[in-house]
Amino acid sequence: MREVVVDTETTGMDPDAGDRIVEIGAVELKNHLPTGEYYHQYVNPERTMPEEAFKVHGLDDNFLRDHPTFKEIGETFKQFVGEAKLVIHNAPFDMKFINAELRWMNVTSLPMDQVIDTLEIAKKRYPGAPRSLDALCRRFGVDNSQRNHHGALLDAELLASVYLELVGGKQPRLFQEQNEDRKVEERARTVQLRQRERPLAPRLTAEESKAHRNFVKQLGEQALWSSGQSLAETEI
Repeated sequence: MREVVVDTETTGMDPDAGDRIVEIGAVELKNHLPTGEYYHQYVNPERTMPEEAFKVHGLDDNFLRDHPTFKEIGETFKQFVGEAKLVIHNAPFDMKFINAELRWMNVTSLPMDQVIDTLEIAKKRYPGAPRSLDALCRRFGVDNSQRNHHGALLDAELLASVYLELVGGKQPRLFQEQNEDRKVEERARTVQLRQRERPLAPRLTAEESKAHRNFVKQLGEQALWSSGQSLAETEI
């Protein structure tokens, strides 16, 4: 199951009023696991940046001027998305801009039935609670300390972690378990095992040893000691 978590930054709120996408970021999930594949592009909006939008994402005209327009990158983005489900927070906003940009390119729009809206999931799971990306990061313990400004790729990565919690909460713990296993393996490689110069003396008395041998004889072929099979070789 392939999913692509998407976020955009824009010059404003309404593409029909002339606002444009200035940044787009996307990360790939397969079977609810990050693959490490991602798409990220700053976009020249071919217009000036309003001060209100600049305060949100910190992208100004001088920075964006040398980046490609959406017409130059739209096909590449659409190829990255393919037929995957799109995971977006407040999907109508981002989809409105993405499809407006595709429409201006005379390219087929992306259908809304291809979209999973994490805002709607959060509304159903936590009615009445704050549902912004920052609020959901706090709820699930997702580290968003680097989010000084909105950024499309960073926000897509944060949303991917939030989404995995919203749909079950298993994967972040799985990652933690994998990290712990790796730490155990690393510690094991640094440990030097040494044998005692003098083996410990047996703690069984002669009577206890004799009673054990008699007990094993009563078990017959069922006894592991008799068959020569070690406990590690049996299926438990």
